[in-house]
Amino acid sequence: MTSETLPLLFEISKPPARATHLPESDVPHVAMDANFAASEPLPLPSVGYLDLIRHYTRLAQRNFSVDGNFYPLGSCTMKANPKVNEWAAGLSGFANLHPHSDPADCQGALELLYHLRIFLAEIAGLDEVSLQPCAGAHGEWTSLKVIRAYFADHGQPQRRVVLAPDTAHGTNPASCAMCGANVVTIKSLPNGLTDLEDLKRHLNDQTAAVMVTNPNTVGKFDAHIAEMAKLIHDAGAFLYLDGANMNAILGITRPGDFGADIMHFNTHKTFSTPHGCGGPGAGPIAVRKELAPYLPVPQVVKNADGSYSLDTNRPKAIGKVRSFVGQFGVLLRAYTYIRACGPDGLRNVSETAILCANYLAQKLKHVYPLPFGPKGDAPMAADPCAHEFITVPQEIIDAGVSIMDLAKGLIDRGFHPPTVHFPVANCLMIEPTETESLDTLEAFIAAMLELADLAKHDPQQLKDAPERTPVRRLDEVLAARKPILKAK
Repeated sequence: MTSETLPLLFEISKPPARATHLPESDVPHVAMDANFAASEPLPLPSVGYLDLIRHYTRLAQRNFSVDGNFYPLGSCTMKANPKVNEWAAGLSGFANLHPHSDPADCQGALELLYHLRIFLAEIAGLDEVSLQPCAGAHGEWTSLKVIRAYFADHGQPQRRVVLAPDTAHGTNPASCAMCGANVVTIKSLPNGLTDLEDLKRHLNDQTAAVMVTNPNTVGKFDAHIAEMAKLIHDAGAFLYLDGANMNAILGITRPGDFGADIMHFNTHKTFSTPHGCGGPGAGPIAVRKELAPYLPVPQVVKNADGSYSLDTNRPKAIGKVRSFVGQFGVLLRAYTYIRACGPDGLRNVSETAILCANYLAQKLKHVYPLPFGPKGDAPMAADPCAHEFITVPQEIIDAGVSIMDLAKGLIDRGFHPPTVHFPVANCLMIEPTETESLDTLEAFIAAMLELADLAKHDPQQLKDAPERTPVRRLDEVLAARKPILKAK
């Protein structure tokens, strides 16, 4: 810890200071079981209103955030969240809407959800969308449940094997296991694309689906995806697309057009909603018409008279996978973003994200080599990346500077580190997104080159990093094994 460590509220507590003044209770007094009552006053801090505001403001300023810092976090697409999304979500008719409201009293909200699923179906190139899943991984799990229901209904319950390329997202195998499916890994070629011959060897009448991410986790768009889809369909299986990297193909191509049968969206990655942090997210799924009968209920539908309702009369549905109709506040933000961008704007999102990633890669590749990109002086146009790229700076590592040292050095320079050690060891996965200015990209390039120079001439500075933060480098292994969960 540094000398600038912010004291805890308990440390600045000075009774009888207070930050609130509550009115007298107007609720009738009811005797409470003494077993549930505190035996002595709770040790809450006594802090004045202004001191409380300043305390939490200072804490917030010490956090990294998308509003304050560049997050080139490959695979997670941490792009800016436009404030218009928050404005829309804060409208009283939405923010104060009770989830148990009668459909007749929330026609505006249902209309919004209906149009959102129509938008998402069009973006996906598929036929129907469920808005229920509350995270990307939950969308994967729900999709696999839909696929299992389809095969059970069609007399093929033996199809319980899911194939996943080794460039797939890490949640894919976990979702399969949660659904009772066996996962088999398909190899990649040295260029980062799926080995079609290995895929052919594993396809059989036990295969339920093949889960792919395209562009994949090493930042490459697999141009053989249509050929892959044909192989999968000829084997009687479904092509599942992990939509984690949709930010690279919006308006350029649609998964349904290149053969995907079912997919999920990560709304925080593609449509600028807040990152879910394991809870308040959204992971809508889109399907072909053959799979639509098995989608969760209820489904938001438009009636013949123009009104909107929740359809629960779907006998083949897998049931509910989420309370109510999904995470409404997050879905509302995604709707706002799509409407604000429009079709041309969504395409511009992806084109700009691709341009930014290739610009960074071109500027850095002479120092930070690209194992899945052009070699030497060849330009990025010779073998472009999509919206993100991977570098393995082997010379820097051989000099004794670790990937973690580079990451900590970036923190000192005001940048959140890229993803490290995924999907291959000793790599940085860099994704600038479309929202950063050229000045920010140039500053990041300068920081990365400075770190490379330090690795040669003053590696100890990187090993001591971060030096400019309230909390210095932690022992992450010890923190995981012996966490301190309370203030001393």
